[in-house]
Amino acid sequence: MHASLETAKPKPARDFAAIGAAIEEELAAITAGKRRRKIIAVLVKNGLGMVLGDAIARKLRGNEGDKQYLHHIGRRLRLAFEELGPTFIKLGQVLVTRQDLLPEPITLELEKLLDRVPPIEFAKIEYILERELPDGLETFEWIEEEPLGSASLAQVYKAKLKDGPVVAVKVVRPTVEKLFQTDIAIIKKMAARLQKRLPPELQAALDLGGLVQDYYSSAMDELDMTEEARKMQEMKQKYERRAEHVTVPHVYEATKSVLIMEYIDGWLIKDFPVDFLTFEERVNIMIDLVHHYVQTMLDGHYHADAHGSNIMIDKRTKKAVIIDWGMTGRMDSVMAQILMRVILHIQLNQAEDAAEVFMELMSPTIYTDVVKLKDELRTLTLNYVSAHQGSSRYNYGRLVLEATAIGLRNYCKVPNGLALWAKGFSATEGTARWICPEISYGEIVEAYEIPILKSILGKRFNFRANASLVAETAEMIATFPRRFNKVLETMAENKWRMTVQVQTDPVTRNTLNQIANRLALSLIAFAIIMATGFIVASIPGGTFLGMEKTTIANIGLAVSVILVVFLGWRLFRTRKQRPRF
Repeated sequence: MHASLETAKPKPARDFAAIGAAIEEELAAITAGKRRRKIIAVLVKNGLGMVLGDAIARKLRGNEGDKQYLHHIGRRLRLAFEELGPTFIKLGQVLVTRQDLLPEPITLELEKLLDRVPPIEFAKIEYILERELPDGLETFEWIEEEPLGSASLAQVYKAKLKDGPVVAVKVVRPTVEKLFQTDIAIIKKMAARLQKRLPPELQAALDLGGLVQDYYSSAMDELDMTEEARKMQEMKQKYERRAEHVTVPHVYEATKSVLIMEYIDGWLIKDFPVDFLTFEERVNIMIDLVHHYVQTMLDGHYHADAHGSNIMIDKRTKKAVIIDWGMTGRMDSVMAQILMRVILHIQLNQAEDAAEVFMELMSPTIYTDVVKLKDELRTLTLNYVSAHQGSSRYNYGRLVLEATAIGLRNYCKVPNGLALWAKGFSATEGTARWICPEISYGEIVEAYEIPILKSILGKRFNFRANASLVAETAEMIATFPRRFNKVLETMAENKWRMTVQVQTDPVTRNTLNQIANRLALSLIAFAIIMATGFIVASIPGGTFLGMEKTTIANIGLAVSVILVVFLGWRLFRTRKQRPRF
């Protein structure tokens, strides 16, 4: 509850020095050693070990295994992440988007991750507000002690500015940043070990270290309220005039750990009363939401968390308000254009062209069968032609995830950002269906083809692109006579040379190293046997280094047997672990 300063009972003065000391003590208790022991203990307790790496390998081989077993693994993984706290809860939410990497039963379990946690005591929130805001707690006329929401990273409170409007105050938990930094260092090492356990083909295609780094960068942005405020202000300035029925809360003030923004009096988009909006109003909101997401993506932005819990219907304006801008990011606008071109080709039943365009996103490795890759992409895009509303085949986010999975299964390198983009597209579709299930989401996207083409052509043929093309062409023409003359002189003087450098692939190098190691081990075993025989033959009645010849013979034989057994075990283990694709 709240009350104005004039009528509220005076509160006892907070001992902010003691509160600060308590927070510093909590921060000091977060060490790499303690967190490593905690993480290992929780993973071992839940019987996880290296099963995640095995699940990834199975998924990419197309042989996921028993679904009930995978559900069990997913449940244990979810419980472990919840026990380990904010870093792992957010990691689990990112892994949910990687349905191209993890089997569906595991991602379905990770979707249940609880990001609602008990709030920290209000005195610590007051300490952060007093420390970070220029006017401290005097910024507010009142602030409610009961949070509107309490998640693993931050808590949100309702308050009123002095001589100002009612606002929402988002405050980052005081220890969460150090916890993230400590945990991420450990997760990076775990990912590096997991990467080494993958088969060579998957190692070439999959970059777990890059995935963790992308996650870390996104998570650190979520912990910086000035960054979230900047995104909100940018979106409001650039797109509010284009989307009349979708808006962003006004930002009043932001520091590293505190964000003060407009309070939205309304309902979450999945909870608003059906009769509050007319059919026309719902259609307008749906169209603006879809077009807003597509246009921001074409401009190099994406919102990966635009689901119903982050969008509200304002009672006063009847607009949709996107209230949370934490899980957002930037993407190459060329990549966005490629995805839009795929959709346009699918709309025209041009599966061959759609497959060709999709391949522009994927970098084949030495293990990739390009013909097989293109054939699978063509088959995939054909399944999405003329799909009907409500069909799983009418979800372009799912299309991108399936294409990404095909790329990885064929050992291509695929941009990590595609998964978050796909999540954002799927979340936007789910939101649009909540608002207006009578209208086809896919047709709304496809109907936006003119602005899509305008955006693509505008970026390809603007002043800067043309100026660069002209400059490069002029350089080539101006230097062509001189360069061509040098080529003729070199040929006339017979000085033409060609340097060829052969570089073996990792698998060949690894195989050659194994052959060399085993050959060396075999020679050592042979040398021990021969040396033992010579020693025994040279001392028919004496001793060598105080040992009888029988003892020497037994030791040599034992060492040789051990080496031979070890060599045989290594050969057997290599054959057993060789992946079958």
